[in-house]
Amino acid sequence: MSGHSKWHRIKRQKQSEDQKRGKIFSKLSRKVTGAARNGRDPERNSDLRQAISDAKANNMPKDNIERAILRGTGELPGTEFFETTYEGYGPGGVALFIDCVTDNKKRTTSEIRHILESNGGKMGAEGCVSYLFKKIGSIIIPKGDIPEMAIYNAAIEAGALDIKEEDDFYEVITEPSNLHKVTELLSKRDIQIEESELNYIPTIEKNLEGKEARKLLRLLSLLEDLDDTQKVYSNFNIPDSIIEEMEA
Repeated sequence: MSGHSKWHRIKRQKQSEDQKRGKIFSKLSRKVTGAARNGRDPERNSDLRQAISDAKANNMPKDNIERAILRGTGELPGTEFFETTYEGYGPGGVALFIDCVTDNKKRTTSEIRHILESNGGKMGAEGCVSYLFKKIGSIIIPKGDIPEMAIYNAAIEAGALDIKEEDDFYEVITEPSNLHKVTELLSKRDIQIEESELNYIPTIEKNLEGKEARKLLRLLSLLEDLDDTQKVYSNFNIPDSIIEEMEA
């Protein structure tokens, strides 16, 4: 788990603020629009509630969120987006679970397959790797002036399942249905939230080193850079030194 969190955090920090904001807002807007197709009331639409929460956590303007919702419900003209997932394998047989929002499933399928097959991976059938992952809520808290025990106590009191310490951040783990509540309660304690989102964590990890590890990280970057990709989940376990080397 820690390797995945470290990988995504390093990638975010490497991007410039403008690049990061534009890319994130575009992906979040698609997510909100796709979720709003099932109803505009976040109290009755849990996917939309989480998409709005993710957007707010990334400082997406309220007007942008509202327009994305209206496009999803058809109250504003715009492209119709659909949520879809892909499953497959990367170098070394590592499992890949790819979450996308697209306006053209045929195009997205073609792009995902091309990237996989050109970089030592392959597309799999539905269900081929999803059973290797468990859905959780993940809250990233950068280390600062608040003591670890204070964060730990606040997280547990809020209903978190666990808290993991990394080099420069904490990761609070929650039940998926409890993510929004725990995030709000931590924010009310003046604890800085860097990221709050639903994730899939591997139940079985696959160790990779050397050439295969580097090849996998290049593949993940290519997949994540696609406009249609929301997030790529994988069961890799790669030494921190290789992750840091690849993103240096």
